[in-house]
Amino acid sequence: MVESDKQNNGDQLSQNQRELADKLEEDVRYLSEYIGERNMRRPVRMEKTAAWIEDRMHRAGYSVTRQTYQIQSGAFQGSSADNVIAELKGKRNPEEIIIIGAHYDTVPGSPGANDNSSAVAVLLMLAEWFKDSSQSRTIRFVSFANEEPPFFKTEDMGSYAYARKAKENGEQIKAMIAMDGLGYFSDQEGSQRFPLPGLGLFYPSTANFIVFASRVADRDLMNKSLDTFRKSTELKAEGVALPGITPGVSWSDHWSFWQFDYPAFMITDTLPFRDPNYHSPADTAERLDYHHMALIAEGLKHIISSLASG
Repeated sequence: MVESDKQNNGDQLSQNQRELADKLEEDVRYLSEYIGERNMRRPVRMEKTAAWIEDRMHRAGYSVTRQTYQIQSGAFQGSSADNVIAELKGKRNPEEIIIIGAHYDTVPGSPGANDNSSAVAVLLMLAEWFKDSSQSRTIRFVSFANEEPPFFKTEDMGSYAYARKAKENGEQIKAMIAMDGLGYFSDQEGSQRFPLPGLGLFYPSTANFIVFASRVADRDLMNKSLDTFRKSTELKAEGVALPGITPGVSWSDHWSFWQFDYPAFMITDTLPFRDPNYHSPADTAERLDYHHMALIAEGLKHIISSLASG
């Protein structure tokens, strides 16, 4: 989105929303500029990122835990990685759990401003908002390790290790939301592409909207959440429920929860289908639209409140 468009959008925000946008940008810049590339090739930076998220959650008032797991195969076999977990215990139905997740690693060579500092920043803001709230169900805010290749769609993803342990423990996860790439938007016609040519007949070709994506089995959960989002924010949002084998539909941490029959969907700007600097050294903070991210955060706040009230 060109700068003039960002400014016009910013003029329409409330003072609270502008402050939120500034805070989101601060967190994205910390992750992508101060820490930078973070993956198992750079274990010190992975630890620095996990420790920073842990500290932020502590300062928000949470008791924070880490789930440490061992990588089972490949070049990093035997290495350990950490998921960072902050929990808000439900008041009436604490055994019923809502998971809000975002991965904190990047591909090699990328600072990962959009993928996935943008979602981590929103995750932290959501956790701060909910700390003093009273919800029926338990809410967990989880920062996952190792979503990116070479771990992508393997048992060595942090989210897979988490979902597997949850299933072993008999946990009742009622919904999981994976946030992945929330910051890149454009008002240029033709800026939005699709994994299947036919989808372009039903969805906008301008990348100025956010997408909710799920497998067909979780369509009702996704549609309910999409409806809540649309009622709570002016940001355009589209929903798509397709077979899990469709390119793009399963490309994040929600895939891991599907493997254990937990309902889950993704919220995303669609990453490679619109962002020209996806998975590249040019995935930098100044490209992102923090005003839109502020609206996404507010919409997600209403979704979580609705899901956790059950």
